[in-house]
Amino acid sequence: MNKLMPIGVQDFKDLRTSELNYLYIDKTPEVYKLVRSGKVFFLSRPRRFGKSLLLSTIRYLFEGEKELFEGLWIHNKWDWGKRYPVILLSMPECDGKEELEVLLRDKLRLVCERESVRFSSEHPSSLFAELIQKLAEKYSRKVVVLIDEYDRPILDNIDEPEKAKEVREYLKGFYSLLKDLDEYLKFILLTGVTRFSKAGIFSGLNNLKDISLDPRYGNIVGITQDELEDYLGEEIKRHGVDLEEVKEWYNGYNFLGDRLYNPFDVLWFVDRGCVFKDYWFSSGTPNFLIKLIESGNFYIPELSNLVVGEEMMDRFDVENIRPEVILYQAGYLTIDEMIAEEGFIEYKLRIPNREVRQALNKFLLEKMTDDRLDVGLSKGLSRALREGDVEGIKNWIKRLFEAIPYHYHINNPMGQYEGYYASVLFSFFMSTGYEVRGEDVSRRGRADIVVLAKDKVYVVEIKTDAQEPAIKQIEERRYWEKYEGAGKEIYLVGINIDSEARAVREMEIRRIE
Repeated sequence: MNKLMPIGVQDFKDLRTSELNYLYIDKTPEVYKLVRSGKVFFLSRPRRFGKSLLLSTIRYLFEGEKELFEGLWIHNKWDWGKRYPVILLSMPECDGKEELEVLLRDKLRLVCERESVRFSSEHPSSLFAELIQKLAEKYSRKVVVLIDEYDRPILDNIDEPEKAKEVREYLKGFYSLLKDLDEYLKFILLTGVTRFSKAGIFSGLNNLKDISLDPRYGNIVGITQDELEDYLGEEIKRHGVDLEEVKEWYNGYNFLGDRLYNPFDVLWFVDRGCVFKDYWFSSGTPNFLIKLIESGNFYIPELSNLVVGEEMMDRFDVENIRPEVILYQAGYLTIDEMIAEEGFIEYKLRIPNREVRQALNKFLLEKMTDDRLDVGLSKGLSRALREGDVEGIKNWIKRLFEAIPYHYHINNPMGQYEGYYASVLFSFFMSTGYEVRGEDVSRRGRADIVVLAKDKVYVVEIKTDAQEPAIKQIEERRYWEKYEGAGKEIYLVGINIDSEARAVREMEIRRIE
């Protein structure tokens, strides 16, 4: 393959005209279906998932840049004789409402200057309305409005709730003016990471169609398994890499269409010679997620066993940020399955793939242990689990607790909340890359943690300041029975924690014969 991976290329025109011969995975069938099925749309997807390129593609389609679409599915299906004026606006980073106003006004003025449109308004909302009306008059065509990262100004200020609410209310008014300009508008698409409720930010756009969980548009961004194999399969095989291993590492996102790859992962993976690494995760963790994690007010083992109601999937409220919602919308959780019963819809969530499972839990572990962990701890535990090395497992777990600075438990709120030790151990097991289940249900109760390490199963019970050995509960309630008959070695792991000494007081590991 002689195509260059278009890493960081978000402009469709640059991608299609560059002498560098970039790869483009043809998404025009999905684009065609979207633009012909309505007028006002909203799409939420995690960061670096291809939203900006999607908007750019739609821009050049409506602007009638026929030559850019040569060889693509849509080329002979679009009416190239009709050209529409397009406003493509990417919301700026900002520190509060005042800075947002200035930056937004400057962005709109640049569009006016590029289109040779004279303006008299100074306030961004008025300027936006004036621009739309004058473009419609100038071209005698309705206007296409595309807004990228609609929620960025809010997320930039999420650690200061009052400032974030002020920004939200400002944007609510800005977006709502589109309803009053309906007669001038041909097509509208807003994209972002979070899904604020319509009442929260889109109350004026009552004709808005949220396609974030619409199966018809589930694959409009992202890379399907078929696309990976068609466009990149031969190149991956040329490096001697098994496609199933690529699938385990990077596939797994689900928006009720096919299971998807994050394009950022796949492009970097191929560009770096098919070396497995956490490309997407290491590209930057949003500040709002870091603030959430540092608050320490959620129980990490629940991440592997979450079921949420339909109403939770579009609820991102500045006043009440739910951890499971923000982790889903940011891409650290995805839909495992939709459960529809008696008129009610629920979603079972899970971590999407090995990359996120491994990298997220290393990140969580560092945040819970003062950022000082040796990466060798996770590698050592991974090897001991794989080999069934009982003494090694004990050694690595004890070393984990020894690595946590004494002052951290006292000075950091994360060291004080209920479930801290179970969360630390859960993240430690997850950081190995193996499948880990928290609060694993059996007919006699719930095991704290179950680790599936290749051909071995570890059933783990954790007790803090308890007199009886933790392993006794596993033995009495026989949590391991559900894994019998699968041809795997089964180990029972009981861990007793002394909270005053902040250390493992007792640990017993026994293999079921």
